[in-house]
Amino acid sequence: MSTANKTFIHKHAGHCESGVMSTMLTHHGLSLSEPMAFGLSSALNFAYLPFVKLAGMPLIAYRSIPKAIIKGLQKNIGVKMKIETFSNQQKGQERLDVLLEEGKIVGAQTSVFWLPYLPEEMRFHFNGHNLLVYGKEETSYKISDPVFEHVVEASEQEFLKARFAKGVMAPKGAIYYPTYVPTTIDYENVVPKAVKTVAKRMLNTPVPIAGLKGMHYLAKAIRKLESKDRRYARLFLGHIVRMQEEIGTGGAGFRYIYASFLQESGHILNNEVLLESAEMMTAVGDSWRELALMIAKSIRSKKSESVDFEALAQKLESIADEEAVVYKKLLTAF
Repeated sequence: MSTANKTFIHKHAGHCESGVMSTMLTHHGLSLSEPMAFGLSSALNFAYLPFVKLAGMPLIAYRSIPKAIIKGLQKNIGVKMKIETFSNQQKGQERLDVLLEEGKIVGAQTSVFWLPYLPEEMRFHFNGHNLLVYGKEETSYKISDPVFEHVVEASEQEFLKARFAKGVMAPKGAIYYPTYVPTTIDYENVVPKAVKTVAKRMLNTPVPIAGLKGMHYLAKAIRKLESKDRRYARLFLGHIVRMQEEIGTGGAGFRYIYASFLQESGHILNNEVLLESAEMMTAVGDSWRELALMIAKSIRSKKSESVDFEALAQKLESIADEEAVVYKKLLTAF
């Protein structure tokens, strides 16, 4: 499976991990769009985790945990990946250098805060950002970061900081690369499996913090902000928008990517239910954007009474109901 002499082509993507896997597998001969990489890994999700803090605020996730796309594609389409982590920074750097010398392109999990090519206003302490390293010149790594339109670079020391950052989801120098890539995908079997996994998870998760139940749980938390300190309430609401719209692709963005997956799958399988569901999921993405706009307008106002917590909670609950309709429809597609 050598690609040492193959020219690397950078691709701009909507989300880091799905973009990395799309680019990586395409480089190895399996043409796979970003929406297909995201959808076939069954990565769409929702979770409200008040006991996990990010910048002092509860973690709100709109997709499965980091590496879920990598592992989901391994399970569903048969690609085999080697994932390595390191307790020693020097060994982590040496291993990456060896793989690059062998002509491999290598995925890496990093901290957004320590990536030198990011503008300061875009940096925050988030350790789940994925990118591709495709070469090295002297002491500078050549990087294909999916959220950028062009390739970038980082020095050895800068990249070590990003790969070995501490905190929640610490990357521990994580790197990954394929050891086997199939030449074709059995869409007739894989798509139904991947779609049903997402639909059943979102509809039937047994825990109150995940799936549609998690959305309703977050709605309750929004209502409780009415009795909280106003400054904290505004920070909490601003955090919801940041998690939804600025970190990765957030709530609306992931729904749009999944809608594209449903549309692409619908055309491949000539499945009208998938095509109709794609339109419905796009509308769900629009609803998430409307919620973000409602929150942004309410917290920008200087009037303390301008925040209608009940209206925001009801909007989130309506989105959960809207998503439920889509997932129930998807279960009838096959």
